[in-house]
Amino acid sequence: MTNRKQLDIHFEDLTPQKWCVPLKEGVFATFMAKGSPTVHKVFGDGSLFSPFLFGKYFDPSDAFPLWDFESDILLSNLRSSGQTTVNWFQTDTDFVLKAELPGVEKNNVQVYVENGKVIEISGEWRHKKESKIKDWRSGHWWEHGYGRRLELPENTDGWKMEACVNNDMLLEIRIPKNPNSLDCRITPGSEGAVKES
Repeated sequence: MTNRKQLDIHFEDLTPQKWCVPLKEGVFATFMAKGSPTVHKVFGDGSLFSPFLFGKYFDPSDAFPLWDFESDILLSNLRSSGQTTVNWFQTDTDFVLKAELPGVEKNNVQVYVENGKVIEISGEWRHKKESKIKDWRSGHWWEHGYGRRLELPENTDGWKMEACVNNDMLLEIRIPKNPNSLDCRITPGSEGAVKES
C-alpha cells in the first residue's frame, strides 16, 4: 500500500540571504571526504541533490534549466551503472519530476516557487544547534540540509503545481503546462514551419 502525502507549495519565502553562500567544488570535495554515510546518501552519485548529478559540477543552490535537457541523455552514465534515482519528463499536459529523497529520518522536504520562475526543493538532513543564523539556508547550508533549485519552463502554470511524497521517500512534482501559451515545435518534414498545438 502506498502512503501518499500531499505537500504544500509555498509561493512566498521571505528568508533574507537564503543560498548566499555558494557550495564550491573544493569545499564539496572536502565535505564529502569527511562525510558520514548519511552525507553520502544525501549528496552521493545519482541523488537529486548531488552537485555532480548533471555530469559536471553544478552548485545545487543555483537554478538549473532541467527541462531544457532529456533525462536519458543527461543521466546516461548514471543510468548505465544503476546509480540514479531521478527522472524528469513531460507529458501533453505536465512537466514531471520524480526523485528519491535522502533516506534521513522522516522527510521534511519543502517546495517553494520563486517569482513563478524557479522551483526550490529543500529539506534538513541534520538539525543545527542554536546559532545567530535563524535559517539553515543562509550559511553553510550543506552542513544541515539539501537543496536543488530548478528553472521552470516558460510555458508552465506554477500556481497550479502539485507535489507529493510517496512512502516518505519518493518525491513527485507535476507542473501543468499553460494551455494559453504557444507551443512551438518544428516537426519533421515541415521545413521550418511552426506548428501550434
